[in-house]
Amino acid sequence: MGRGYNLLFILVTFLVLVAAVAAQGNRGSSRGGGRRPHVGFYGNRCRNVESIVRSVVQSHVRSNPANAPGILRMHFHDCFVNGCDGSVLIAGNTTERTAGPNRSLRGFEVIEEAKTRLEAACPRTVSCADILTLAARDSVVLTGGQSWAVPLGRLDGRISQASDVALPGPNDPVSKQKQDFAAKTLNTLDLVTLVGGHTIGTAGCGLVRGRFFNFNGTGQPDPTIDPSFVSLIQARCPQNGGTRVELDSGSVDRFDTSFLRNVRSGRVVLQSDQVLWRDPETRAIIERLLGLRRPFLRFGLEFGNSMVKMSLIGVKTGSDGEIRKVCSAIN
Repeated sequence: MGRGYNLLFILVTFLVLVAAVAAQGNRGSSRGGGRRPHVGFYGNRCRNVESIVRSVVQSHVRSNPANAPGILRMHFHDCFVNGCDGSVLIAGNTTERTAGPNRSLRGFEVIEEAKTRLEAACPRTVSCADILTLAARDSVVLTGGQSWAVPLGRLDGRISQASDVALPGPNDPVSKQKQDFAAKTLNTLDLVTLVGGHTIGTAGCGLVRGRFFNFNGTGQPDPTIDPSFVSLIQARCPQNGGTRVELDSGSVDRFDTSFLRNVRSGRVVLQSDQVLWRDPETRAIIERLLGLRRPFLRFGLEFGNSMVKMSLIGVKTGSDGEIRKVCSAIN
């Protein structure tokens, strides 16, 4: 009798311990728990997370189409500085938002509105980093691009410093671009494909004017530019005027391969984009994405694959991050 009671006590104790460990694991996974992000992360805890974000993004893109490339660019800028942790969203005098390359970012109000709606539906559950990642995907889809499944489960970073912002530049040679992307575990196919995101959006005239009027101090335009395109951009970005110019001339609001065709034709405004055609490796990838070289690549599919890879750079999980109450401020 006594021996049987002892065995029963041991068994019950063991089951209680197993249940406690499982419960702790579930609590950890709800906040990241050290697990990698994955599709369907929120499950029943926030079943409508994707539809809520999509609804907000759709409303803002319809009212102002510039929000689509703005959100996509913001996601890139977030991921390339200390990982995809929503740190670019934090407001403050010395945060990432104040760094030169980020001062022209747009779409912060879109992410904040989505966060407000999600806090009402699923309090303290969905991170701002995940909202921005979903919003970037939805921005592509809303402009005609192909959708992809988004892994979720990132936490928000607690650090945002302007001094940490070091992004690829508009005049970078291909070698520098490859180096920067490789440092983020992205390969040359990812580089070309993600740069293809320039099929939507605009660039400030200040970034491109020199290339069209005084390339490398020569007093002449970059000779690799299509001559008819030179006069077009000079008219839109004169030396003493102009504001912004399309990154993808003729298809600025449509997510397609038009930008890559313009790279091939010497009709893009950024030097860092045009040099991709002069490098044998990146040129071959462009040709494959355009169906000009075998084996062919599907731009929509490859873009989604590369976006997933980028969205997993330096993600915060477990004790490394938090879920902010509002996206612009650390808890």
